[in-house]
Amino acid sequence: MKTSIRLALILSVVGALAACASSSPDVIKRGDTQRMAQVEDAVVLSVRDVTVDGNQSGTGAAVGGVVGAIGGYGGGSGRAESQVLGILAGVAGAAAGNAIERFATREDAVEILVQLKGGERRAIVQAKAAEKLAPGDAVIIVTTGGKVRVTKAPK
Repeated sequence: MKTSIRLALILSVVGALAACASSSPDVIKRGDTQRMAQVEDAVVLSVRDVTVDGNQSGTGAAVGGVVGAIGGYGGGSGRAESQVLGILAGVAGAAAGNAIERFATREDAVEILVQLKGGERRAIVQAKAAEKLAPGDAVIIVTTGGKVRVTKAPK
């Protein structure tokens, strides 16, 4: 029974952390709606796949530490032994929770090198989108509230 509860807690934490990650250019945050955006014309020079490293906000470590400590505390036969096991399992849980959070929030992305009409070049990293960009594509760079995204230019 205790093993089932522990497993359910761990799976809940992993699911919650995975749900937090999204920086897709296809998803616009509510705070960015109904705002004027700056738009620049450009041409794609190159596109390459990259990986955006995951978050380490501390949430995964905190949750993992608590789950580990609770699970470890019940494992000892005596009070002192249970406390030591709880502490050790809490530390191990924190390390595991941190690693799970970092892995769950990693994203596949693209680095897009563009040339603006004035000749300047820019490199922009954004999450992979449904829209595929290739060298020579006419694109627009949309800047809203300090966030930048690249999309194909309307025809």
